[in-house]
Amino acid sequence: MATSPWWASESFWRKTAIWVTGVSLVVLILLTFDSMRQITAGSKRVPAYSAINYRIEYKFDEKRYVQVPVRGIKEPLFGKELSEQEAEALVAKGKMTIQAKNCINCHTLLGNGAYFAPDLTKSWLDPYWGSKETREQLMVDFIKDPSNKLHNALGRRMPNLGVTDEEARGVVAFLKWMSTIDTNGFPYNFKSMQQEN
Repeated sequence: MATSPWWASESFWRKTAIWVTGVSLVVLILLTFDSMRQITAGSKRVPAYSAINYRIEYKFDEKRYVQVPVRGIKEPLFGKELSEQEAEALVAKGKMTIQAKNCINCHTLLGNGAYFAPDLTKSWLDPYWGSKETREQLMVDFIKDPSNKLHNALGRRMPNLGVTDEEARGVVAFLKWMSTIDTNGFPYNFKSMQQEN
């Protein structure tokens, strides 16, 4: 009667499968908690919501070889410094508006969405808005009624989605906060507006 080697036995592979599955589950749980810690607002790469009270600039990091966001001087959004709770509420309003209006059907945020319209990840610093002095109001006006304005160099236009003034201000706050997130240089071809004092 021939016996099979230990490594070919059904029992060995059953136990191995159970151990591999168990260890993989533990590693997955640990990685999930670590990822959540890394992407939570207030972490090293994702600043707290009150970052919208400061000027956001991009500087080239020689060590990482990417553009990274840098918080500059105080430059409150819409001229009013917000507490952490007020800033969170305004950013959340913008995020909910972007989700409700399904903006990623055309736009991209942090690499998610469509490529029909411009990427919004760093749109706060897009030179399209002219200057830092006029940007906030131009963005609000555009979001409220973009129908008569060119959307990008391809001549595409954004439809009027019926966004209210409060929702538009929330979207602008969300977009400013998004520009503070360290995205490892994504999108790579982005050129920031000049913000010299």
